[in-house]
Amino acid sequence: MKLQKMVMLLAVIFFLTTSATETVAQAAYSGKVYEEMSRPERLVFVGEQARRIARELSGNEYEFTRDFEVDIQKAVTQYAQRIANPNGQRPLRPVLERGQAQAPRLIATFRARNVSPLIGLYLPWVESEYVNIQSPNPMGAMGMFQFLPKTGERYGLSAQELLDVEKSADAAARYITDSLETFKGDPMNEALALLAYNRGAHKTARDLKVLLNDQNKQCSICALTADRSKLDETFRHENVFYVPRFFAAAIIGENPQAFGLQMRPLSSYEATSN
Repeated sequence: MKLQKMVMLLAVIFFLTTSATETVAQAAYSGKVYEEMSRPERLVFVGEQARRIARELSGNEYEFTRDFEVDIQKAVTQYAQRIANPNGQRPLRPVLERGQAQAPRLIATFRARNVSPLIGLYLPWVESEYVNIQSPNPMGAMGMFQFLPKTGERYGLSAQELLDVEKSADAAARYITDSLETFKGDPMNEALALLAYNRGAHKTARDLKVLLNDQNKQCSICALTADRSKLDETFRHENVFYVPRFFAAAIIGENPQAFGLQMRPLSSYEATSN
């Protein structure tokens, strides 16, 4: 009888542990899916999740401005509309399915470089939606991480290796590492490193010198986006959306059930050793 009780107790502990892991992985939300939330509820949800993602990226608290959270919320809504319209031209479910297939390799590669696996997971979502793009874009970028040939060469990638997902992921992790070092004195250096991936570290550093002051330095990424009109056309029409899209992608990918998708968070698809 004692043995039977012990077995039952172990089974209960296993069940509770498994359930707790799944609960932690799925962010808490009001019980409504995103499409059913009111506009204020959406903004609260997005703000909470953006700060949670930031903590996982950095181990620190990000002090986002409300305006920056609105920018993230707009990006979340744009993605959510693609979930709500699965028969449209750009359904989002296949993006997450591709992300599931790539997640173990991406997580392992970025973790090996001591870079947050969340950056490894959601950087290629924003860049290519996990498609290993073989035709160069107008700027010449190729592959899942959309390296320009010149940048790829700087990180040891040949023209052919731009299409090697594992090698380009490692190069992207090293690129992010270099940018983290460049902005290491900033409390939001992870967000700045993401922006630099799209805009370039030199331009990002120059923008900070122009716009940052004692009043706005606690949220440098917010300061850049708030004063976008003072920066160049490329920033206003492209770069300004990059970091909000990253956080939006991470919010959806880490909370798929809050968007009506019966999937696990992408970060739960780690490679298992035999």
